[in-house]
Amino acid sequence: MEFSTHRTQEALNTLSFSELKPIQTTMLDQFKTNDQLVLIAPTGSGKTLAFLLPILESLTNSEVTQAVIIAPARELALQIEQVFKQMKTGFKINCCYGGHPIRVEKNNLLNSPQVIVGTPGRIADHLRRGTIDVRTIKTLVLDEFDKAIELGFEKDISAIIDELYSVEKRVLVSATQQEDLELPSFTKMPDPEILKFIGEKRNEGTLSQFYIRAEDSDKLEILKDLVYRVGNEPTIIFCNHREAVERIGELLKINKIPVGIFHGTLKQEHRERELTKLRNGSTNILIATDLAARGIDIPAIKNVIHYQIPLKEDAFIHRNGRTARMDSDGNSFVMLKSDDYIPEFISQDLPSFDLSKIKTVNLQTKYATVYVGLGRKDKINKVDIVGLFYKKGGLIKDELGKIEVLDYCAFVAVDYAKARQLVQDLKNEKIKKKTIKISIAR
Repeated sequence: MEFSTHRTQEALNTLSFSELKPIQTTMLDQFKTNDQLVLIAPTGSGKTLAFLLPILESLTNSEVTQAVIIAPARELALQIEQVFKQMKTGFKINCCYGGHPIRVEKNNLLNSPQVIVGTPGRIADHLRRGTIDVRTIKTLVLDEFDKAIELGFEKDISAIIDELYSVEKRVLVSATQQEDLELPSFTKMPDPEILKFIGEKRNEGTLSQFYIRAEDSDKLEILKDLVYRVGNEPTIIFCNHREAVERIGELLKINKIPVGIFHGTLKQEHRERELTKLRNGSTNILIATDLAARGIDIPAIKNVIHYQIPLKEDAFIHRNGRTARMDSDGNSFVMLKSDDYIPEFISQDLPSFDLSKIKTVNLQTKYATVYVGLGRKDKINKVDIVGLFYKKGGLIKDELGKIEVLDYCAFVAVDYAKARQLVQDLKNEKIKKKTIKISIAR
């Protein structure tokens, strides 16, 4: 494969990056000479660009599919697609995932994109249907491959690898440090080059860790007390199972605590909405499974609360990795029942957190999120929405927050006090001659 480094420079310029990180430089070099690569590096170290840039360099101008990227979660697949599109390469990428009709993707794949990214189940489904032309696919990337196997996608991934008979380059990517890495035989990588960047220094803040034990109180009551003291800043409450996420979420909502919930069985629209609300500041508290621990685009988190302790050390590390990032300090709270013990993979010297010494805070957010039922596929962009909300909605600059435009809808952060009236005022309005559906996103 020939490399054209001006593409990388143009991509970096588009992304406003001044230079490559060591992880990206190494991947560009290794990709030229190695057909089997395993990249292990922490969240936030630049892994996505580390495998996207070599792919970009290897693409030809032929309108055929040349690379496939597999990600274990829809959010991660969409994030990879977004980063590639932000580079404005001129090459086409399509994202394939469950939770929406497959016919939309089949139509998109009729004109073969140079890059396909998607979840294991949906990509395997397309291969069974013959909607992806495998003859020209030379590169396969498995992002967060250990997480994909942990989530039960081994059969789908094995089928994908068997089907992609023309692949010349295989790249496995993970954020989990493993002392003795043993790859499953189905990966067809008997002798890979392993690139470890676990020691890569990032701009990190200080992580303060505590435990809270519910001695004579119900654990949920202690959680409520903690949230009333720290929940005015971005917070993720981690549970081990989706049933616990749902249960704790409902109980907190009954107590008038504004929270979002996030787990793998929610519809894609619901998951996108909850992450958007966290990003735009209309929700500060997210209750989630370990699906939110890595690989998805969420903002800097101040507090990580382990309402239920994970079974494995790497899950604990990934959860804590959501905070104390980019020069910002963060907190980690381990919650224990009266008879719980702290497992060996957590420091036994954690200090106890004294709730009585911290004042309660106002949990009301500055923004509410407004749903607009038009998106990119309707030729709608941020400028269109800003114009409507200013001119017809009567908002001023400080009353309009972050706007995210997706394929078929948009989410807009609006001053909390103005949101309801805005929805009423814009009910029958149009953007580009199309009547909008508008509501408060709940």
